[in-house]
Amino acid sequence: MMTDPVADMLTRVRNALLIERPFVDMPASKLKEGIAQTLQREGFIWDYEIIEQAPQNVLRVNLKYSPTGERVIQSIRRVSKPGCRVYATVKDTPEVLQGLGICVLSTSKGVLSSREAKAQNVGGEILCEVW
Repeated sequence: MMTDPVADMLTRVRNALLIERPFVDMPASKLKEGIAQTLQREGFIWDYEIIEQAPQNVLRVNLKYSPTGERVIQSIRRVSKPGCRVYATVKDTPEVLQGLGICVLSTSKGVLSSREAKAQNVGGEILCEVW
């Protein structure tokens, strides 16, 4: 049994980036879909799709690389863990790499990036940092 599906998603993405795969597949969930949607809105991935399968649907994330082959996601790190949740208000939301990166937050208005959360004036649980 998997205890932290978000950490599993981030590890799959990190491993796929290391071997320069064009996409990565993982078991789908609403939270993972929200994270993928946020990464797409912020320009870190090309797109994502849900593939219908028998026991559980699959989330396919199409990774993004520069024209020279450099990966767009340089680092993706889990912040809030099941044993130690990390929450932030609008004022306390950290700025990742002086604005070049984002935090992905789970808020009352859905999964948002730190920029979107500040614009909508909401705080929440910091799921991960991406730059």
